[in-house]
Order: sequence, then structure tokens, then C-alpha cells
Amino acid sequence: MILRNIAALVGPALRHVHRTTISMSDTFASIKKGSRVGSVDCEGLVAIPGLINSHTHIGDSVAKDIGAGRDAAWRIHPVYGAKRKVLESTDPRTIVRYMRQTISSMLECGTTTFVDFREGGTGGIALLRRALAARPIRAVVLGRIESYDSALRVRKNAKPDPGRRAEVDALLAECDGLGISGANENSDASLRQYSLTPKLRAIHAAETANGGRFSMRNTGRSEVARALLADPHFVIHMTQATRAQMRSVARRTRGVVVCPRANASLAEGGPDIAALAGAGCNVALGTDNVMLNSPDLLAEMDYAWKAGMARAHAPIDPRDILCMATINAGRMLGKKIGAISPGMAADCVLIDMSDIDMAPTHNIHAAIVGRATKRTIRAVIIGGKLVRGRI
Repeated sequence: MILRNIAALVGPALRHVHRTTISMSDTFASIKKGSRVGSVDCEGLVAIPGLINSHTHIGDSVAKDIGAGRDAAWRIHPVYGAKRKVLESTDPRTIVRYMRQTISSMLECGTTTFVDFREGGTGGIALLRRALAARPIRAVVLGRIESYDSALRVRKNAKPDPGRRAEVDALLAECDGLGISGANENSDASLRQYSLTPKLRAIHAAETANGGRFSMRNTGRSEVARALLADPHFVIHMTQATRAQMRSVARRTRGVVVCPRANASLAEGGPDIAALAGAGCNVALGTDNVMLNSPDLLAEMDYAWKAGMARAHAPIDPRDILCMATINAGRMLGKKIGAISPGMAADCVLIDMSDIDMAPTHNIHAAIVGRATKRTIRAVIIGGKLVRGRI
């Protein structure tokens, strides 16, 4: 595919190129001026990297808004929360149907890759694979065994049950890594066992104030310090983290995924994006549980940008927010995605800059982060193929 007369946000700096020609197959081949035979005229469009939703739970698409107004533990606690009860009591075919709808929703909003924490062991992974069948979106599936340590076992640092390692090995044969619920449901010994697994590891940490207090009462150590025992490649949330904890995570992981709308919907405040970045964290963006809010990364970027400035009482460059949903995420995952550069996967979103909400545009990054909606998306391209819309 060759796109000519197109504006683009190019390379790791998302540099605005006003008019260029992009040639691609499954990867981007070249980005340079000049007409090419067989090219498609894209006058008025801007190409941005395909958006990467770095944290989702799409299995709970079947549980939209259950418990709205209740606290986080009542709604999403991995052991006794409403979400687990709903997932266990719902016909698997219904779960698959609603996951497919969520995948379609993500594609409509420009998401080309998503990273899912999939509950339910190998059975849960199988349901997600069914939902993904014949869908062009890229998925990174992080599985979870439904085996947790009680507060007493955590306090005593009990060793994992003998069969847990085999269960984890069977899980990892079916997915891309581990999506660990959190430190409070796992003893130190369990977390260290997880650290030995060969694939991607991610864990929730410092999402809620109650979770942090519980960790200190039960173990005398912070939730973040204990989460790092799993040697995660990245950490989810860090909403309640201290500056020292942020620096520790920056040193020991590839990144932090923040989910501002989900945190707000649970009345848990919001991540301090400026402080995380200032501490050296590679910050990426996710939409989290579908039961809490839509999987729309355009809406997430808009909220993250404006809520972040409100919290910091200082401007935040919208380019930095767009990097969270593209460049930073690809780096965190260790994949060649998230940038319009030669050799990178040819995933991009074409936005109509003549849309009534976009024109006239005086700052391209601000316009995309703060004004783009699924209506403004003309086309979605994944692996060099048009998967949604038209050009």
C-alpha cells in the first residue's frame, strides 16, 4: 500500500511531516516525498501510529456498570469482587459475544494492539482466542491462574501449593505472559516463583489507598515493594505511589501503565503522570476494565491530558500523552509497534483533519489528543492492510 499527499506523525518523536508519501507492506518501507505509481491520494488526512491499549480486561464486557457507585473492592477484587462472580456465573458464549463487541469498539476508535489481563486460567484464554478469531487486531494476552494466597498465608510467607508451578506452565503455553492480580493476594514466595517465568510479567500495584494500607498492616511493607518481587516487565496503575516508589519502579521495570478514567470511576483519584515521567518511568496508557468505562483510547488520552494538567497545575505537552498510547507502549512491550518508521509494523490510523471538530488545526498533537473521536477516523490499517474504513 502506498499513501501519497498525507500528513504524518513520524518516528519516535512523533514529528509532524506536513506532506509525504508512505509506502508499506506488513512493515513501513519508506516515508518520503514524491508520487508513486499505484499510490492513493490522501489529501486532508494525517497518519498517526496505531494506538496501543496497554491494559484491558475485556472479559468483563458482559458486566458493564455493575456496582456503579460502589467501592473498588466490591466491584473488582480478584477473590470476592462482583466481577469474578459475574464471570463465573455467565455462559461462556455470552462472554465471547461481548468480548467480540469490545474488540470491534477498539478498532473503531483506532486501537490496533491491546494488552489484556485474562482471568480464568487456560479456559479464560481459550474464550479470548475465540473472540479474536478472524479479527485483525493485535492482542497481547496475559493469563492468570485463579489461585490466590489468603492474608494469613501472605503474612506467613507460605510457599505456593506444589501444583501451582505446573498450572502456571500450562497457562504460559497458551498465552504471552502473566497478568498477576497484585501483591496482596500472593505471598513473597509466590511472587518470586512468578519472577522465574520466561514470558512477559505484569502486575497491578498501588491502585487503591485501601490496598496500600492492607499491605502495610499485613506485611509491614508497601504494596509496590512486594509487587516488584515478581520482577515485572511493567506495573499497572501506581495511582497511590510515592515518589520513591516511582523511582524504584523506573529503575526495575520497562514501564508503568496508567488508567486514569478507571481510577476516577472507582473514586481512587488519578495517577500523577507528570511525577511518574519525572521519576524516569516509561508511562503507557490503558483503559482497564470494560465494566468501568469504554475501551476508547481517544477518550482516555483526552481525559489523561486534561486531568493530568489539573493535578499538576502546569501544562503537559499533548505530544507526551500521544506517546503514551504509541511510542512508549511499543517500547514497554518490546515490540516493533507504535511508530511510523521504516521497519516498524505498518499499523496506523488515518484521521480526517477537515472534520468540523478538527479544523482549523493549529497544534496537531493537541488536536488529536483533545479533539479526535471515532467519527474523525477515516481508516485503520494493521500490518499494511486496511481493516476498517476507507481511503
